[in-house]
Amino acid sequence: MARERPPGRGCGALRRCLLGAALLLGLRLCAELRRAGPGSPARSALPGPAWRPPGPHLQPAPGSPRGASRRQVTYVRSGRRAPPGGGGSGTPEPGCCAPRGRPRRKGPRWHIDLQPWAGPAQSLDEEAWRFLRYISTAQIACNHMNTDSLATDSSPTHKPWSVCLDDRFNLAHQIRNKQCRLYSLGLGSDDTHFEVSMANNGCEVHRFDPSVKSAHILESQHLWYHRLSIDWRDPHPAVAAQKPHSNTRKLGSILNEFGHHKIDVLKADLESAEWKVLENLILEDVLERIGQLIFEIHLHWPGFEVSGSDSSVVRFWYSLLKELEQKDFRLFHSYKDLSKPQLFLKKYIFNASSCYTLSWVNTRWK
Repeated sequence: MARERPPGRGCGALRRCLLGAALLLGLRLCAELRRAGPGSPARSALPGPAWRPPGPHLQPAPGSPRGASRRQVTYVRSGRRAPPGGGGSGTPEPGCCAPRGRPRRKGPRWHIDLQPWAGPAQSLDEEAWRFLRYISTAQIACNHMNTDSLATDSSPTHKPWSVCLDDRFNLAHQIRNKQCRLYSLGLGSDDTHFEVSMANNGCEVHRFDPSVKSAHILESQHLWYHRLSIDWRDPHPAVAAQKPHSNTRKLGSILNEFGHHKIDVLKADLESAEWKVLENLILEDVLERIGQLIFEIHLHWPGFEVSGSDSSVVRFWYSLLKELEQKDFRLFHSYKDLSKPQLFLKKYIFNASSCYTLSWVNTRWK
């Protein structure tokens, strides 16, 4: 005798089939919605309120269907964001929130970039030959260059502090209009002939020398003396900071304190401290505020706080000058002082002098 089928079993199987089909249909519909954009036909065909770009409110309005809330969350996750301030009148442009026309600020530099070695041997001869050839070769021609000073007195006792007076570099124009500014960095030197001459020609001259008796002295109408020395020590976070002396300042700090945005000429005669001062000007981005540089460099020893093997010292010197070149400074005059001992790092090599006076012009100066 045949067994009877329990009532209701066939209907249960049919319901399970219908539920499975509905589930598959729902999963496919969700997949289509994710692939479709906000303006696609698939979205516009959905029931409920019309699609709107996201405004300041990400939560659905009261009474809105749950489906509308899910559609908004899907749009936000796609990577687009509403503009700051809640503007809801359209989709924001790509990159609207990034500052435009403003370069990203660079982080502080704690050391210069060393140039490659002059040769495979990394020897002093290779480095010295490259360096001496570099400082003895003008990089740009100056057709109107003063010699010894702007004054007619060219006594040989005065050092040849030379500036370029070509009109394309603006210094001559500034002198004619009595608007030039000169900073002079010294260490007790009595040679102020160049500063006096520039002041007599109407330039505003500031001489910084720690040996000055008073804090500030107005020597003449345009010539100031300040009892300040130029500091070069960098506040590296890994080095314990030393309390600076009251009469010691970074050049950038002096410019800010005096309210001077630019210097037409910077002269430095620092008796071997010039290398570290020059390094500090490079690291703290002060060079762009200077029109012309006149530095007396000393080669008989490495200089204050410069150490290492002889070849590495010369490589450091050369790298500093190459940094000037990268900042658009060009050497237009080089003077070899034959009155000083002919020593190079305490050696008699390459017929080099222990002292040179170098003049650069900022070719981007305006």
